[in-house]
Amino acid sequence: MPRACPLRTARRRVSSTEIRSLPLLPLPHGVVLPDMVVTVAAESAAAREAMSGRTVGDELVAVPERDGHFGSVGVVVRIEQRGQLANGADGAVLRALRRVRIGRGEVAGSGALHVAIEEVVEPPASDAARALAREYRVVAEELLAAIGSRGASALLEGIEEPGELADTIGWWPELDDERRLQLLETVDPEARILLAVGWAREALAEARVTADIRDEVNEDLERTQREAILRRQMKAIQDELGEGGDGADEFATYRARIADGTLPTAVAEAATKEVDRLERMGDQNVEAGWIRTWLDTVLEIPWSTATEDALDLDAAAQQLDEDHAGLEDVKERIVEFLAVRKLRHERSSDLQEDSGARRGSGTILALVGPPGVGKTSLGESVARALGRRFVRMSLGGVRDEAEIRGHRRTYVGARPGRIVRALVDAGTRNPVILLDEIDKVGADWRGDPSAALLEVLDPAQNATFRDHYVEHEIDLSDVVFIATANTLDTIPAPLLDRMELIPLEGYSEDEKVAIATRHLLPSLLRRNAVTAEEVRIPDKVIRAVVADHTREAGVRRLEQRLDRLVRRAASRLAREPETTVVDVGLDDLRPALGPTPHREDPAVRTQVPGVATGLAVTGAGGDVLFVEAALLPGEDGLTLTGQLGDVMKESGQIALSYLRANRERLGIAADLDRTVHVHFPAGAIPKDGPSAGVTMTTALVSALTGRRVRPDVAMTGEVTLHGKVLPIGGVKEKVLAAQRAGVTDVILPVANGADVDELPDAVRDAVTIHLVDSIPEVLEIALTA
Repeated sequence: MPRACPLRTARRRVSSTEIRSLPLLPLPHGVVLPDMVVTVAAESAAAREAMSGRTVGDELVAVPERDGHFGSVGVVVRIEQRGQLANGADGAVLRALRRVRIGRGEVAGSGALHVAIEEVVEPPASDAARALAREYRVVAEELLAAIGSRGASALLEGIEEPGELADTIGWWPELDDERRLQLLETVDPEARILLAVGWAREALAEARVTADIRDEVNEDLERTQREAILRRQMKAIQDELGEGGDGADEFATYRARIADGTLPTAVAEAATKEVDRLERMGDQNVEAGWIRTWLDTVLEIPWSTATEDALDLDAAAQQLDEDHAGLEDVKERIVEFLAVRKLRHERSSDLQEDSGARRGSGTILALVGPPGVGKTSLGESVARALGRRFVRMSLGGVRDEAEIRGHRRTYVGARPGRIVRALVDAGTRNPVILLDEIDKVGADWRGDPSAALLEVLDPAQNATFRDHYVEHEIDLSDVVFIATANTLDTIPAPLLDRMELIPLEGYSEDEKVAIATRHLLPSLLRRNAVTAEEVRIPDKVIRAVVADHTREAGVRRLEQRLDRLVRRAASRLAREPETTVVDVGLDDLRPALGPTPHREDPAVRTQVPGVATGLAVTGAGGDVLFVEAALLPGEDGLTLTGQLGDVMKESGQIALSYLRANRERLGIAADLDRTVHVHFPAGAIPKDGPSAGVTMTTALVSALTGRRVRPDVAMTGEVTLHGKVLPIGGVKEKVLAAQRAGVTDVILPVANGADVDELPDAVRDAVTIHLVDSIPEVLEIALTA
């Protein structure tokens, strides 16, 4: 590219069109304008041929070359000097004289391309052009002053013609070649000066911004230098007073950590003020320790540190399948949750334009199910699938609101809440936080932690969560919160409304065997330092343990029983060196696990009239519930025992009222004007729920008619005063409990038909489901002839 410098000379005015031929000098990288003096290297063959044989004073025509094509306008240049450049190449100093139009060309005998040129005659300047020229002169002088080149304004002196004045914008080093080429090819002086005015204004605006930034930087540097001098003086004074030493290094460390750019602006300003306060006060001040603790906490919070999400849905699904057997609906919902996060990540630029899409965009999952079904391990699987850190935060027994929001700094021993501490433990601002046992949060005079959780678990608010100790907003919108609970009854409705519930009802016998084979047993073998080749437990033994020694909804007790079997085998390997393999058989179960736990058999309990087998859901999963009814002499009335809640008491009243209203239709001959006693055994356990009405009605009819209830039938459902059976919840838990108890027939409300389709195939094959709509249908199935 030619190196140019402005050097104004008097232009030769052309009064008439003049056509002649000059050698063509192509300019592939730059643009030369009239009045410029440029140095050109003869690098290309065309340039060498054009300057071959030319001496000082000879003229050429310089034309911009773009992609092998020449422009229609060039500049006549005169050779001022010839010689070698610093790099050894031949070159020449050229002075640009005037614009010319380029015509036809022909190759001369020397090999150079000669082109016909036509002198460009500029028309007289109009009044508008001269007005623009005056404006350009003012803007150009301001521009030269802004960049500190006041002496260069002399270059504009003596130039009166608008066209010549417009060409001076080409001297501006920041002007690109495309604009220079446009300026060269604009022959009309008025159009050219109009372009120059517009570009000069843009350059002036940029120069002013640059000057403002430079002034601000200089001001900051001066302030920083002044503060550094003052701090050195303060350090010298502290050293004289014996108050120096490690303190200065401590303050410098704090300031360096604040200045690293990881803190939000507001937090950094507050932290800087606290460091200044700490520096001014002595170590004897009691607040010094509080400030240090606050600064350490704020600097440990991962304000901007985040892990990159691994949003591979296939890998996530594979990870969930490897970690958990069964729970297909649950795993599918978690994959959907991850898929939404992937789409939001990929389309974040579009969503940023839509504030409504950002608000409330997160999802809080709540895994609800009995103990041992894998709620915590599912949370860990989600963290592994996302590639995020995992933090478990137990909320069981928490009664102080400050445990969530933190203590205010005015209190002695104040500290941040568990949410902030979880972020610090994770070391990232976007971990997976498991809120374990959220249904066991309490409340007392210290506040209600569940109310504080409303903000944490609300996707529309948690981007501005404020901890009382930190006193600044913390963005929790990137945190994946997963809550776990055994039951929903104790979770406040506003908090429950903010979470998406994913029920984990429990496992069937086949699913437990699969979990034990794929997950529990390999883990137990590693824990007890033995291999699968040394201790072999076949599936039939595992199935016997499931059927006879564990009847829980989850697999925690199953893991304990298998652990006992593996420990017993490991002990034998350690005591008997000659033994290399231990095969655990059915005969080893009783010595290792003891006798089969006693369970109430429905066949035994229902041998007399007045006893029916019901189904219920407890915090430990589904369970069978026996209801006993008896008629006693005395006044008309109903007695209910067994620590029943208000809902179950009302169900008993409804059942008795229905029987009295439909006595003849149901074939009841006994006198109902007596005391009716309904009892739920295991009176030490509180019971309540809206699904015992059908069971109580059946037990009462059995007691009044003397017909026994079939021992292989269990039932659940609510009843109305007109005998209609209403739908209930927890169908899977209840049916699994019936299967574990050996029941073969289960009576369910007809409205729960859709829930039956969700049962595992093995359960539907083992249990016959009867869907009923009214009490007569229930009695026809449940009572013996």
